[in-house]
Formats: sequence, C-alpha cells, structure tokens
Amino acid sequence: MTPDNPVIQPENPVLTGRRMPAEWEPHLGTWFSWPHNRDTWPTGLESAERALALGIQLLAEGERVYVNVLSDDHARHVRNLTGSHDNLEFVTLPTNDAWCRDHGATWVYDASGHRLAISWNYNAWGGKYPPFDLDRKVAARMAAHVGDPVEHAGITFEGGAIETNGAGVILTTASCLLNPNRNPGLYAARAEALLERVLGARHIVWLGGELEGDDTDGHIDNLARFTNETTIVYPMAANDLPHRDGFLENRDILSRCLPSHFLLREAPHPDPVHHAGVRLPASYMNFYIGNGHVLMPAYGGEKDEIMQELLAELFPDREIAPIPCVEIIRGLGAVHCLSQQIPR
Repeated sequence: MTPDNPVIQPENPVLTGRRMPAEWEPHLGTWFSWPHNRDTWPTGLESAERALALGIQLLAEGERVYVNVLSDDHARHVRNLTGSHDNLEFVTLPTNDAWCRDHGATWVYDASGHRLAISWNYNAWGGKYPPFDLDRKVAARMAAHVGDPVEHAGITFEGGAIETNGAGVILTTASCLLNPNRNPGLYAARAEALLERVLGARHIVWLGGELEGDDTDGHIDNLARFTNETTIVYPMAANDLPHRDGFLENRDILSRCLPSHFLLREAPHPDPVHHAGVRLPASYMNFYIGNGHVLMPAYGGEKDEIMQELLAELFPDREIAPIPCVEIIRGLGAVHCLSQQIPR
C-alpha cells in the first residue's frame, strides 16, 4: 500500500544536521561482496564473476575498491579474475551472498561533516533467503575497517530501497519499507520520521511499480534514479503493459510531488530477459556511478546503445562502461545491487 501523502515536507523536522550524499559525489571507494552462492547462481556464476571483474578493474582506475572474500584462497581466486591493482583491496569478511548494496553499510555525513555508517536490520528481503546471519554483520565490519562509527538504524531496510539527490530528497517505496515482512506495524508517518532522523531526509517521495521477477518487493534502484540534484531518469516500456502502467504512475507521482524545476528524463527499459522460463528483473536503472566511470548494465541489443547514449549525455565527465549483466541478473540483481559507495 502506498501512503496517501507521497510527499513529506515536515513542518518541524528533527534537525540532526545529517546528509546522505549522492552517489555521484566523490568516493573514498566502492565496496563489493564477491559472488559465491551457488543457490543464487545455480548456473552462470563464473560468467557473472567475469563481468563483475571487468567493472572492478574500471572502477579501480579512479578509486579504491574493497572486495569482501571468504578466505585467503577465495581472495586468490578473485585476484586471478580481477588482476592486481594498487587500488584493489581484499577483505576477509565472509558473507552469505553478494548483494553489498543491501547488506552493506549506508554512509551519511553527521552534523560535523564526518562519515557515519548506518547498519540496517537486514533480513534478506523479508526472510526470503536464509541463512543471512553473516550478512547481518557486514555493515558494522565495513565501518570498522575504514575507521568509521556505526549506528544501528532500528528498522529493517536495504540500501537498494533508497535513492537520494544529496540535498535531502529521498525516493523510496512503501512496498519495501512498510512491508510486514520487514517492519510489521510500521506506518508511513513513523517511517518518514525515521528517514528524517537517520538520513537527514527533507522531502520524501514514495513510488511503486515493482518489476516482474523482483524478489526485493520493489527496490527503487530498478525504478528511478537521480543523475544530479534536479534530474531523475526513469524507465518506459512501449509494449510491456504491466510495467508500462507502473512506470507511468511513477512519472505522474514525480511530476506532481517534486518542484517544477526538477527534470524527468525517460529511459528505455530492456527487452524481457528470461531464465528457465522465468522473467528476470532486468533494468537499466541499476547503473552504478563511480568516480570516473558509470557501470551500465547491458543485456544485448539496440536498447543498450540508447541507454549508453543517454547516460553519456547525463554524465559527460565520466566514461560509460556497459557491463554484461545477462548472467549477473540470473541472481536477480545487477551492478548497482552488488556495489556500495563510501563517500570521501
């Protein structure tokens, strides 16, 4: 259920002085948890690893890249794929799965401008994929590794369910944050107050439109993304009627709920990608913005070229790098789901 009032402009916000930086702001580095779970990738794991290695090699040209691995032997395996680089650091931090966007820390700046890591009460998207005991420990251990304090937010949430412009505007979905499989009994006003306190949110927009095959219950990083403080890119599908209706509704919400100087840019939506007869949640919105590159999920075909041209226009100061994601998406996520940035 979507809250009746999709926009929050609190009259008396809790003035924590916090700010959640935008993804395009300078990074100290990017963090990954290396894919290894055969239940997630019964087939295609090796191809997914090679695709991720390509993305990591590119990111390491402009920032430090941290990779969580299971052991020294696992680190050697991953290094054989990525090669060695001065900016590449392997961290022995065992995980249940690879989705660092969700089980990893979300960084904010506190009132003094210092980094603070937020640990959500991660439960594998509503307890869908046990065990997740190792993943629940990852955020705090990431923060400790770079010497940052950590705060436990007190709600169950994931990094893939929030999108910010770095200036207090937050996009999210009720289907994740208010879902009983995460936060039973949590209502919209309480959730809004929590986002104000934890992330420094000033203006919250609730979207919908969950993709077919999306086991996250509707992560925002498949639905709409900021590319600067006032520009949002969103997908549109000409003939994909169930998705098209949701995309149109999101466009209407964004148009209605944001100031008139915000610009909405329509992007293509990939042709359906299937595996074993099941449609996968392929989306071009799952791109990742690094210091020097934008990693773009690529699925093959002319729509890849259209999306690459759009991102080149929106990020003229970065190289747009298509990353083959047909195998990665078999795990039900793409490059943004695998990554988590640490602001500088």
